Amino acid sequence: MAGGEPIGALIRRLRQERGWSQSDLARKLNDAAGGTPTLDRQHVYRWETGRRTPRDWLPFLAAVFRVDVEVLERATAAGKVATPAPTPTVADFLPEGDPLAPLAVREGRRIGASTVADLNSRVHGLRLADDVVYGRDLIGRAVRELRSAVTLYRESTFTDDTGRQLLQAIGELAQIAGWIASDAGQHEDAERIYRLGLSAAHQAGDITLAGNLLGSLAYQVSNVGDPLEAVAMARAAADEATDAPPRARALYLDRVAWAHTQAGQQQPAMRALGEAGEAITAHTPGTEEPGYLYWVSPEELHVMEARVYTELHRPLRAVPLLNDVLDRYDASHARELALYLSWLAMALADANEPEGAAATADRMIRMSADVASDRTDGRAQVVLKRLTDFRDVPEVATLLAEFPATG
Repeated sequence: MAGGEPIGALIRRLRQERGWSQSDLARKLNDAAGGTPTLDRQHVYRWETGRRTPRDWLPFLAAVFRVDVEVLERATAAGKVATPAPTPTVADFLPEGDPLAPLAVREGRRIGASTVADLNSRVHGLRLADDVVYGRDLIGRAVRELRSAVTLYRESTFTDDTGRQLLQAIGELAQIAGWIASDAGQHEDAERIYRLGLSAAHQAGDITLAGNLLGSLAYQVSNVGDPLEAVAMARAAADEATDAPPRARALYLDRVAWAHTQAGQQQPAMRALGEAGEAITAHTPGTEEPGYLYWVSPEELHVMEARVYTELHRPLRAVPLLNDVLDRYDASHARELALYLSWLAMALADANEPEGAAATADRMIRMSADVASDRTDGRAQVVLKRLTDFRDVPEVATLLAEFPATG
């Protein structure tokens, strides 16, 4: 049935008209079905983006939306015709409810600019600490700071301007705390933290910060979840932050490129890399921008470019980029250096240079031995498994004897 509204677009419209989140709709459908909850936000997301059809759930959708089931059936038939899926927005990824809702009666002390400045200082300190102290060793401090900041917001009184600045500080704190939780391997906790921060940035009206949070979540989902959902997240972050500073745009587009790469979409990944490169060239010293962008540089973009080339099995492009960056990288940042070495080892293996790959992997594993990072642990195993293809090479055999691949 051509010309009708497809089921995904209809569900999205009906949900938004009622002011429900995707999680709200999933919960209402589970209640309507009267059984053990089987749906979550991911199911609704897939329906709305046209990746799944909710055939068995049409009666329950009709009940919760209070529409005739025939309307939904016609929309399902219309969905068989090629129709562009609705483009997700940042708002689609907000958490269920309002995790920052103030208490009914705020009775705490009144706070002002000095309190927010103190919080911002601690956030920056945590961000700098993450350069040299990693996931499992830093997660406790990060979570304590975030809980304290949320409690401060919910229980204190303040002016509208102070409240907005406090929300921005919470958003920045959630971004680094989410990153640390992910580095500690606590991916579900990291997602909750990122979404809390996204809510704070959204309420503060800070689109640039919202883009950073959603892009950070997209990066995690690219690596441990559904890469296609990560593409939608990363693209929503980049599309809504069109007026963000150049380095922020470059960062968001880098995450778009990585999500496409993990989804096996080579051409979109390469286009996003090109757009990220164009964005970073627009940055000039003195440009007004958030402090959390301090680490974004052409060298970091070269690393992402090399990682994309490595995943796409183009080692002749990846190896020179990685060698150039590694020659100049700060050795005190052990986690990042180890991660970059892991990509170099993979690229060398693809280039049929197992001896060089083994030497690079050995350096990477020994460097990360005392790094409390789930990321480096995981990358070490990826590299070791790749090198099992060369187990007959003496250098590789020696490495695998000392550090066997597991899993």
